[in-house]
Formats: sequence, structure tokens, C-alpha cells
Amino acid sequence: MDRSDKYTKTCDIGGTSKGFRTKLGHDEQSNYLDHEIVQLTKLRSGPNERLSRVVTSKLSLPVSPVKMLAGREGNYSGRGRFSSADSCHVLSRYLPCSCPSRIDQMDCAYVSQFSADGSLLVAGFKESRIKVYNVDNGWKVQKDIQARSLGWTITDSSLSPDQRFLVYASISPIVHIVNIGSAATESVANITEIHEGLVFADDDDGDYAFGIFSVKFSTDGREIVAGCNDNSICVYDLKANKITLRIPAHASDVNAVCFADESGHLIFSGSDDNLCKVWDRRCFTRGQEAGILAGHLEGITFIDSRGDGRYLISNGKDQAIKLWDIRKMSSNVPRSIRQRDPDWDYRWTRYPNDARNLRHPHDQSLTTYKGHEVLQTLIRCYFSPAYSTGQKYIYTGSSDGSVYIYDLVTGEKVASLKYHEDNVRDCNWHPFYPMIISSSWDGAIVKWEFLGNGEAPTSVPLKRGRRRRRQFY
Repeated sequence: MDRSDKYTKTCDIGGTSKGFRTKLGHDEQSNYLDHEIVQLTKLRSGPNERLSRVVTSKLSLPVSPVKMLAGREGNYSGRGRFSSADSCHVLSRYLPCSCPSRIDQMDCAYVSQFSADGSLLVAGFKESRIKVYNVDNGWKVQKDIQARSLGWTITDSSLSPDQRFLVYASISPIVHIVNIGSAATESVANITEIHEGLVFADDDDGDYAFGIFSVKFSTDGREIVAGCNDNSICVYDLKANKITLRIPAHASDVNAVCFADESGHLIFSGSDDNLCKVWDRRCFTRGQEAGILAGHLEGITFIDSRGDGRYLISNGKDQAIKLWDIRKMSSNVPRSIRQRDPDWDYRWTRYPNDARNLRHPHDQSLTTYKGHEVLQTLIRCYFSPAYSTGQKYIYTGSSDGSVYIYDLVTGEKVASLKYHEDNVRDCNWHPFYPMIISSSWDGAIVKWEFLGNGEAPTSVPLKRGRRRRRQFY
């Protein structure tokens, strides 16, 4: 395929090039996921019932935005305006999956995350490099951070809620914190600026290659939670400048952690022991988890909370995303099934075909989403934004170089974003705009948008260099 074609043939939406099309009827959608979250999603992203009855007689189909606008002008809803759910219903039909353009090109991109208000984008690369882009100022680099003496690559980063500080982690016992609000653009660790080190390893770890795979700020910005390769979860109090909680949480590497909601009381974790766990700090007396969620057949690469302290999703090396309700968690570890090929390693070979249809005999998840690939690295998944979509979608990177978007209720793949030539480890949906950023091992940071006119912006084709050495974090 000619390089110029890459910018015109990049997105498969619901199996058609004409736009989003719902494949299942209303009744079939409800039956696919028979759970409270279906109604919650409908309340957040569905049109007003009175409005939908007036403007269309086919309730199984999405309501036309044109007819919704006509209904609003006629005040059929009785409000004289769109509700937030009405707005989400309109906005969520225009997926940001066309016109890819490169923001930057480096060497092996690992992390790409918007700030809470969408004004900044943080991108982490191999060779301990982080760039902070000002989204509202033409993607100008606001901070170019060069870390020193870290292991292999940046594994994760997190912005403080006030967007003044950034923490970054690596295969190292030190999490560094840097002031991104300072005047200097170039920030070389402990040369042009001080990158304060927060020590997470015990003193008796010796020569063990301690590493941190996941790090997150609390909503109030006072604490940091980290998932470590010594099977533990650590909570660091920034004011006290020390670790206040260390939990021997899992039987293998903890690849993902996050706070469940704004309270900071609940922590979710995911590990290579195939389990998600819930930790309640209010009743943490015997060092035991509040509950266990079993269902994955392989290790967990990432988790994302819906933000309500109840629902979360997890990406697994069994090539599946699972949706969980913590009210269904158990107090012990359910029996798992034996792996068909005990020598299989996701870093080196594809997932065995005879294992793709296996299911955990005690699967506690609400539903499963399949179609993407989770190989070679800790690929991430997320709920779509509440503001513009009502969290009606789930999206993920993939080892085949694409970003996949699934309908949360039906499980249907509604879009695949194809541009990259290597693993898409991370991707992030702008909290307010129809825009997705994807970051890949091919080094490209790519912006996807819904532009309306279908015209691709001017962009430089992806550079083709020498084959990179594989990395697996």
C-alpha cells in the first residue's frame, strides 16, 4: 500500500466505511449484558425517552442527531435544551477514529496520557525520556524531561491533580517527581533541575532488580500508589515523605494499580497471578484483601476504574478485557484451570489457538471483550470519557498496531484504528474533545480525530528505521 493511502484508509467502523452502525437490536443488546451497568450506561448516554419517541418510531436504532436537534427546537423533552445524556448520545456517535496525524516521533513510546482537563499530554519513551505537550498551544513541548540512572525505560507516569508535578517510574526502586510548572523547558534530572527521588524498595532488597510497573496519584494529590515486581502494593504519603502502607498483595508481579474513586479508600490491583484484588484501607487490619476477582486465565496487564468505586475493567494476557463489579468478588481464590501449554510466554509467541475458547470455571466477571491482541508488553485499556460518551465504550491498544473500541453493553467492536507498525502499548481519549492519542513501539505519538469533512491533515509519513530491540514492560 502506498504511504499516502495510510492517511485515507485507516479506520474500520462497525464493519462499514459509512459510519457507526449498531448491529444488534435493542432487546439483543440488553440480553448481552444483563446487569445494572446497562441501565447506568443508558442513563448516561441515551436520549430522553420522550424525545426519542417523538423523533423516531424505531427504538432499536440510534436517534438521528438531526431529528434530536429538531426535537430540541420543538421542546419535545419539556426542557428546552439537551440533557448531558442527550449530548453524550450525539457526541458518542462521532468517534475520533479518522485522519491520523503524528504529533512526534521518538524511539519506542510507552505511555500517552492526557491531564484531567485535557490541556496537557504526557508521553513516555524508551531511554528514560518524557515529553509534556501543551494541547491548547499547538502541541508545543512544555517540558522535555530526561531521566538518569533508570532501568531500561519509563514504565509509567502520573500527573498530580493540580498538574504541577509529574511522577515517573521505571525498573528501579525510585519513583521520581519533577515540577512541570517550572520555567525551564529542558529538565535533565539533577543537572538542570532536581528530580526528587521517592524510595519504594526495602533496605534489604540487595541486588534484586526491583521495579515499578504502575504508579498513580490519588485524587487529592497527597498520595501515590505503586504496583511493584516484588508482588507488593505500596502507598507513599508525599507530605510525610514515606511509605505508609506496604502490602504483600499477590503471588507474582503487580502490573497495575489504581484508586477506585475520589475517596482514596479503595485500591484495585492486577497481577501476573491472573487475579484482580480489591483493598479497603478503612478495614485493613490483618493485611488481607477485601475481595478477589477471578476469571482471567493469564496475567493481567492493566486495570481501569470507572470512577464510581464499583466497576473496573482489566486487560489480560489471555487476549481479553473483562468487566467487573466488585459486589461479586469472593473472599478466597477460586480454583483455576491448567494452562494448555505451560511453556507459553506472551513475550515470545502468539497465544495458543486451543486456549482461546477456554473459560475459567469460576469466572466472576460480568462480560468479556475480545478481538485485540495482548502480547510482548503491558497493553492498557480504558473506559471512554464520561463527558462526551457516558462511558459507553471500552478501548484498548493492541499488539497488531491498532486501537480497538468496543461497545460496553453489546461487546461489539465498533471501530479499529489502524496506523502503527508495532505494539500500541497505550492510548488515551481526550476527556472532552473527540480525540484519541495512541503511542506505539514504532515511536510514533499519533492523534486521531473526528473532523467531519473527512479530509486528512498534512502529516509526515512514519519513519522506517532499523529493527528495534524488543522490550517487554
